[in-house]
Amino acid sequence: QVELVESGGGSVEAGGSLRLSCQASMLLVDSHVMAWFRQAPGKKREPVSCITKSGSDTEYSDAVKGRFTISRDNTNNTLYLQMNSLKPEDTATYYCAARVWQHGACSSSEIDYNWWGQGTQVTVSS
Repeated sequence: QVELVESGGGSVEAGGSLRLSCQASMLLVDSHVMAWFRQAPGKKREPVSCITKSGSDTEYSDAVKGRFTISRDNTNNTLYLQMNSLKPEDTATYYCAARVWQHGACSSSEIDYNWWGQGTQVTVSS
């Protein structure tokens, strides 16, 4: 069965950086739209970034644009999220997600994603 496993979360001070990883099993990251979402305590889960199947297009939320970069390593079948200039408001549990292979475009709606990881916690202190 498909499994997405996130790692790389932790606690950093504001201005610091982290790189999140999402190792996929039984699913090829270059054959699916892949995305990162996050959920802060007491808030709804929100989209952070997405990469299309072709890898030619990426999308970012306004909150992270210019600071975060989504990428993937097809050889290692891993999705990444490089997070720079972190702010306290970036504190959340971060999830990777994948759409079924029939869909090639990004979506900001979590209902469009069929597989989810368990999440990794990111805490940014001021």
